[in-house]
Amino acid sequence: MSTSEKWSDLTTRVVSALVMVAVALIGIMVGGHVFHVLVALICGLMVWELVNIITPPERRNISRVLGALTGITVFVAVYLPVGFALPLLLAPALLGFGQLEKNRTIYMTFTVMILMSGFGMMQVRDDMGVGWMLWLVVVVVITDVFGYFAGRTFGGPKFWPSVSPKKTWSGTAAGWVGAGLVGLLFSINTGVGLQLIGISIAISMASQMGDIAESGLKRKMGVKDSSNLIPGHGGLMDRFDGMLGASVFLLIMGQFIGFPPGVG
Repeated sequence: MSTSEKWSDLTTRVVSALVMVAVALIGIMVGGHVFHVLVALICGLMVWELVNIITPPERRNISRVLGALTGITVFVAVYLPVGFALPLLLAPALLGFGQLEKNRTIYMTFTVMILMSGFGMMQVRDDMGVGWMLWLVVVVVITDVFGYFAGRTFGGPKFWPSVSPKKTWSGTAAGWVGAGLVGLLFSINTGVGLQLIGISIAISMASQMGDIAESGLKRKMGVKDSSNLIPGHGGLMDRFDGMLGASVFLLIMGQFIGFPPGVG
């Protein structure tokens, strides 16, 4: 592959990324209802993409219904006590399971991840504030950026060539390094201790697992992108698959490690 071909999509990716970053920053900084609506919209669109991927064309009208149901559910759930929110968050996965004819387990698994991820992000922003929400986003973004540039620059052995031929071990490891640096900077500026470096690397790994899971799904279903909503990036699942893994991991493990570490 020539150098020009290797970087041919860079401009489009950068422009789209800047727009996404601007929207995300506005949502994070404003918080409250604005952030909740943004997250709910993203979750709903991801389920819409998911159903379109796994459903035959003649049955895809249900994707709009399940997508809308998902968005409404995650938006409502954040305003309820956790005990009432949890069964509500699982409802769209079970309802869709009963409506689909094929790939039901795939739908249920990914939809639960999407719902819990959205709920987790809103919990981080509402309970921990702007700083920790930015930390989570920056770790995932740096993992992706370091991985992209290191993989394109250094190449080397492929991570999982049969499923994601562009991913390399050099890019994967570079993502861990970038996340560790983010953890170091945040630990210095927040006083939470150096454990945050390890937690950041674990979040990076979880985000890569989300990416791998989505790549495996697309390979199984024979599609290149989840949709064409984002120029240069494909769909929302293509762009937020890392956040799925990262935020679900933090939502679960945060209960055990007392996150943020050293606070309180």
